[in-house]
Amino acid sequence: MPRKRRTRAGRKQALLILDLISEFEFDDWRRILAVAQRVAPRVSRLKERANAAKVPVIYVNDTAGKWESDQTSFVERCLLERARGRKVVRRIEPLPEDYFMFKPKHSAFYATPLAELLEKLRARELILTGLTSHQCVLFTAMDAHIRDYKVVVPRDCIGAAMPAQTRYALFVLKQALEATTPSSTSIRFN
Repeated sequence: MPRKRRTRAGRKQALLILDLISEFEFDDWRRILAVAQRVAPRVSRLKERANAAKVPVIYVNDTAGKWESDQTSFVERCLLERARGRKVVRRIEPLPEDYFMFKPKHSAFYATPLAELLEKLRARELILTGLTSHQCVLFTAMDAHIRDYKVVVPRDCIGAAMPAQTRYALFVLKQALEATTPSSTSIRFN
């Protein structure tokens, strides 16, 4: 469930940050962490612009097999000195007014309250950022597309362990899902 309701209902856009809050305790973590470190500054700047425009920011995260409902404890654990992703998390740490939910599978829509939250916020355009481009970002974009959302994926705010995986995801996003894939600096918030 979201941490705190925003008074920003009525906005047509929502910024989703997928799987960047992480301890990076999984196979191939070094490559994925390197990508996260590269995209986190751009996601952070995009998030700052979204906040300034009063566009809702929604974190949707895997829990790496440690299913829990306490977002605060999860974020705190990801910020510990021993946590591999602490620098990334510190850069994009959720604010109290941001929404945060856990997901059990790749898509941010699957078995989460995301659809209901977006309906309440009246969001019709989703800006997707995060990891991994060919899995969680792409699957979320697919689910958004079949629900008739406009999908925007800033190409410099997503990544995967291998560049080819991101190129493939961008191809599918544009060709099959009619998503736009601009640079993050060209995104305009209403």
